[in-house]
Amino acid sequence: MVFKGCQRPEGGVEPLSVTVISLPSSCLLAHVLVIILPSLQSPPTFGFLLDIDGVLVRGHRVIPAALEAFRKLMNSQGQLRVPVVFVTNAGNILQHSKAQELSALLGCKVDADQVILSHSPMKLFSKYHEKRMLVSGQGPVLENARGLGFRNVVTMDELRMAFPLLDMVDLERRPKTTPLPRNDFPRIEGVLLLGEPVRWETSLQLIMDVLLSNGSPGTSLATAPYPHLPVLASNMDLLWMAEAKMPRFGHGTFLLCLETIYQKVTGKDLRYEGLMGKPSILTYQYAEELLQRQAERRGWAAPIQKLYAVGDNPMSDVYGANLFHQYLQKATRDGAPELGAGDPRRQRPSASQSCVSILVCTGVYNPRDPQSTEPLLGGEEPPFHGHRDFCFSSGLMEASHVVKDVHEAVQLVFRKEGWAWE
Repeated sequence: MVFKGCQRPEGGVEPLSVTVISLPSSCLLAHVLVIILPSLQSPPTFGFLLDIDGVLVRGHRVIPAALEAFRKLMNSQGQLRVPVVFVTNAGNILQHSKAQELSALLGCKVDADQVILSHSPMKLFSKYHEKRMLVSGQGPVLENARGLGFRNVVTMDELRMAFPLLDMVDLERRPKTTPLPRNDFPRIEGVLLLGEPVRWETSLQLIMDVLLSNGSPGTSLATAPYPHLPVLASNMDLLWMAEAKMPRFGHGTFLLCLETIYQKVTGKDLRYEGLMGKPSILTYQYAEELLQRQAERRGWAAPIQKLYAVGDNPMSDVYGANLFHQYLQKATRDGAPELGAGDPRRQRPSASQSCVSILVCTGVYNPRDPQSTEPLLGGEEPPFHGHRDFCFSSGLMEASHVVKDVHEAVQLVFRKEGWAWE
């Protein structure tokens, strides 16, 4: 049985005419379905974790390959064909603002719950949400901290104004008279590091004051308390890529300064209750959870079993994806391993079985750059740009695939998954 549509000269379609052809009954239904139904794609069992800076954008400019990639990722109705979350180590912006920015740049509707900022997993650290926390960063730090669940937050400016004698590096900001001492300022109970601040010297000094005074920076203790107050930090990137030809300092550089100063002053290591952002396993767990929820909302019943993490930074993107892949393999064999101090256990076990790292050459990583992460001449290891608490492992910095850009990355994944490259 064949269905035919006759085209009118003016563009309309005549009613369907039917021609009956004798076919074996066993293949009749299949033959009809192939003819009258559009090609149906099975529900996806894989999803993308896409980095932003260096993969989709450089500063405020979209990378052309990203536009090509999203034309392939969207169907004719403008919906994503597979679940996608955007995992960035940026944190000095509101989540919904980042979603709006991506929507405008990519020409694709991006929802706020598809965006994972470096500090997003702090929502899971509910044991600290009622504590009085000093917050470091820039941009909408109060709104971000409150959006994460922290209800009693003190900013650097509030602390500096309460204790003006603490901020002494900038001669112009030193008080001209000696202010009266404050004894009505509630004790600080922890520190939130959401991203690199503007005035590093002020933030470094005031954070040290809070840690050395056990939360009462207007006082002085004979001996610095240890363990110190809880510190939650996000974004360990030493470097990141914008419009400049060379990478820029990231929040990881600020953390390195703070850790070095603390160790130099006290002789002890600064400790973190939680380290978030790539390459932290906690960030990938959080991203996987959002992918699964996204798939459920779209009615894709099959669990998302394969994650493809696309990034430009071998230390954060590749290392993190490979580390999470190791975690998934171990969880499959032995059950989910502990993640260390401050580990907030997830609501449900992981459904994913693998996390594949894909490195693009449009950002921090450049195979033609002598300062890239490739091995140096003479077999020397490249410098380790990772955080102190993540041991160097050259194997974890080797991507499963290296491609030119995100368009090639999506093409590679579709080919591996047997999906049509529309």
